[in-house]
Amino acid sequence: MASTAGRRRRRRVTVAAIAASTGIVLAACAPGGNTSASPEPAGEETEVSTELTSEEITLTIADETGFPATDELTEEFTRQHPNVTFRINRDTFQNLTANAPRLLASDTPPDLIRLPTMGDTVRDGLLANLDPYYEAYGWDAWSDSQLAPLRMSEDNVRGSGSLYQLGLGYSVTGIYMNLEIAEELGIEAPPSTLAELEEQMALAAENDVLPIVAGDKDGVVNFVVQAAMNQFADQGEFMAWMFNEPGATYNTPGNVEGAELIRAWADAGYFSDDINSIDYFEFVSRFSEGGGLFTFNGNWEAATYQEALGENVTFFLVPPVNEGDGHVAMGAANSFSVAAKSPYVNEVAYFLNWIHTDPAARQIVVDVTGASPGGDPALPMPEVEPGSLIESALEMAAQIGEEDGQVDFMANTTAGIYAGSIIPESQLLVTGRITGQEFVERVQEFYEGEVGTR
Repeated sequence: MASTAGRRRRRRVTVAAIAASTGIVLAACAPGGNTSASPEPAGEETEVSTELTSEEITLTIADETGFPATDELTEEFTRQHPNVTFRINRDTFQNLTANAPRLLASDTPPDLIRLPTMGDTVRDGLLANLDPYYEAYGWDAWSDSQLAPLRMSEDNVRGSGSLYQLGLGYSVTGIYMNLEIAEELGIEAPPSTLAELEEQMALAAENDVLPIVAGDKDGVVNFVVQAAMNQFADQGEFMAWMFNEPGATYNTPGNVEGAELIRAWADAGYFSDDINSIDYFEFVSRFSEGGGLFTFNGNWEAATYQEALGENVTFFLVPPVNEGDGHVAMGAANSFSVAAKSPYVNEVAYFLNWIHTDPAARQIVVDVTGASPGGDPALPMPEVEPGSLIESALEMAAQIGEEDGQVDFMANTTAGIYAGSIIPESQLLVTGRITGQEFVERVQEFYEGEVGTR
């Protein structure tokens, strides 16, 4: 049952052996919602195995709506390993983010959960520590930058410490441009600077074309908000805040300048009047139907936009302030965690390793999400159609890696900040009811209420 790709270490390692070097002891907890196998008694050491069970089991996944990769990945895994089936439960991004701690703490937690923000789940013992599997499967061959945001220290600071998550694809964000509309406006190429981007948006507005297709019913206008901030913010300061480092703040001159730019775009009419009633699916559909010149989104929609617009769409990184400067883009793992209470931690770890090493799984990640499959950089990249948006997305991810310009999504900063502050405050910002300074101050105030000033 072993995958034919990647470096698979076929051995058994006890957690006691791993604990000698990591200071970690994992214990099986009460069983989750599956009943086809029993966990080991609480308090006993769990033997870490890279061998897939031969028993008939069902793994439960909690995932967000609009992320079909798990459907295709689980289908392929079951095709290869018929004894393992899956049950996938879905909810919106903001609901899943807010409810994850409750789900993980329940008597029947999902075995694997989409977890954009770890928050206090590590401190509260709700996530399985993946350090033993890091050693057992040889994940040390993967790049440190890929795994760093998926780690958390004993002080509840992300970016270092033990590994509590892995990605199902590793994303990069940018701007999609409708080339047919651009040609009608006399625009010959994507902008190379932020000022040129603004010139093209102004030209669209002058010709009654919506410059930016976006929605903020569920907060996704923040692809635009953070894209603007990224061009002015100090990258290290911004990441320190997102990783909850002591003393970090959101209220910086760069963040304010970016937020003020968004307010200026709102005042100029670059967003639709009904932006706060448009959810993610609606704004994706509107751009797919030719509803505007630009949309800010991630590589996960590359296949969707390609299918809808064919050759009349391109994808590019948000341009910097000065021509020739390095690019900065939001990017992150589509992060998933294993519930500490799951009786199937070994099996879920096997599944996660398979996603990163199996050729069919890696191809699914690229085809469905447009994201890099991650894993060992020595593994061959899946094939993509030359000239496609997915090819562009992979090139963009490589470029951001080379320029060291990747930052996390600010929505992932704390468990409650997205639904509790970023969404309601951005709804005011993009309709011109608060200033950029007020936006930044309000988000920081909420942040301090969650993590303290530390």
